[in-house]
Amino acid sequence: MRLADLVAAASDVEGARIVGDPTVEIADLAYDSRKAGPGTLFFCVAGERRDGHEFAAQVVEAGASALVVERELDVPVPQVVLPSARAAMAPFAAAFHGDPTAELKVVGVTGTNGKTTTAYLVREILEAAGIQTGLMGTVKQVVGGEEESVVRTTGEGIDLQRTFRRMIEGGDEAVAMEVSSHAMVLHRADAINFDVALFTNLTQDHLDFHSDMEDYFAAKRLLFEADPGVRIVNVDDSYGRRLAEEFECLTFSAEDAEADYRAVDVEFDAMGAEFTVLTGRKPDHMTGFRPVDTEVRVRTGMPGHFNVANALGAFAAALALGVDPETAAAGLAGAARVPGRFEPIDEGQGFAVLVDYAHTPDSMENVLRAARRLTPGRLISVFGAGGDRDKAKRPLMGRAGGVLSDLAVVTSDNPRSEDPEAIVAEVAAGAREGEAELVIEVDRHAAIALALGRAEPGDTVVIAGKGHEQGQEFEGGRKIPFDDREVAREVLRKLGSPA
Repeated sequence: MRLADLVAAASDVEGARIVGDPTVEIADLAYDSRKAGPGTLFFCVAGERRDGHEFAAQVVEAGASALVVERELDVPVPQVVLPSARAAMAPFAAAFHGDPTAELKVVGVTGTNGKTTTAYLVREILEAAGIQTGLMGTVKQVVGGEEESVVRTTGEGIDLQRTFRRMIEGGDEAVAMEVSSHAMVLHRADAINFDVALFTNLTQDHLDFHSDMEDYFAAKRLLFEADPGVRIVNVDDSYGRRLAEEFECLTFSAEDAEADYRAVDVEFDAMGAEFTVLTGRKPDHMTGFRPVDTEVRVRTGMPGHFNVANALGAFAAALALGVDPETAAAGLAGAARVPGRFEPIDEGQGFAVLVDYAHTPDSMENVLRAARRLTPGRLISVFGAGGDRDKAKRPLMGRAGGVLSDLAVVTSDNPRSEDPEAIVAEVAAGAREGEAELVIEVDRHAAIALALGRAEPGDTVVIAGKGHEQGQEFEGGRKIPFDDREVAREVLRKLGSPA
């Protein structure tokens, strides 16, 4: 593709001018200098630590055909000069790959908690309806039916658009994807044609990146400003209600509030939840929305009130794409558990063990309250907080564990560049506000072993914070293998072995 044609096709990019030969051929796009080869258009993106402009000579030597820059450079290749190289990546990538999301049904899920589960459930429902569906999210991505690992919740624009094209080539007709606030602010999710934008909730998190909760909300709101086909919001959440007031939305409620989709007659057991969905409206291509009065009983294999909300949001999104209620209900009933989300660990022990990704005060409360409903004995929690992230939530995490547990074991999470003991002390300070017995054990493996060793028949142990993650991050970028689920299994097998 010629450089001039690519710039012309990326019509959303304003202020772009080409310096040099506009007829040069572009064979690939890159923002990582290590991936720039012959024929590459390299984006000189300014990052937190390094500026891509510093690598211009290196990528030209590697064969790059042209550069996207924010200031003209003294290099012997054509340059596209524009205000923001970062903001240009997604629209250029969409144009280069033929605007793949115009061919896919795209469901974007945003919010603090529940994104992963909701996106998983949307995919399960669409697959049950015979629609081959890709997945992009925190745990993994699925492209053409093949699972792939991921680096972050929402990839960079170049990576996303390339993956969308691979999905189409692999037979996918739709994609369910998590959309992080970082992705919206950093323009990763630009140039995506969202058929459905779904909002789960907003609670305190990422205040190391956002200045305050209003700034965090504004980032989430960008998905709803992106002109999606249908907007769906959880009106049990105060920020969801604000979105419903500002935009034309389909609404859902797991707390029997007035909404287009309501969950009523909710029942829980150790294997999941069952509830009735009452529907009020659905999208209509002629009139916008039309009344629908249906009632369907739904079963999901994930316990907890918060998972009822996740399932209800996924149900609404599927119906917005034309799936009938009975098929949506069948898809939820047959859905596999999401890795690291209220995931049970069973090695034949006489007590329950659950591993969950809960890493915010709200998600911690939700998980512990859900576990309490299933626990005849004591509730034991193992948790901490990550380093180099929102420090204000640490005592709040501790308070949730101290108030809602009988035994709270505070330990290290991903300390990153911070002192693990200092983080644990901040979490423990909040835990002391509750009445739980408090134990501090900085070593996470030892903390899990301690909690499981203290558990008795009828108790429940919740290991929170890392969920599906398979490593623990320390200073200097050092990462050691660590999976809460595997550690729990290892400890349980030892506890169950004869002395």
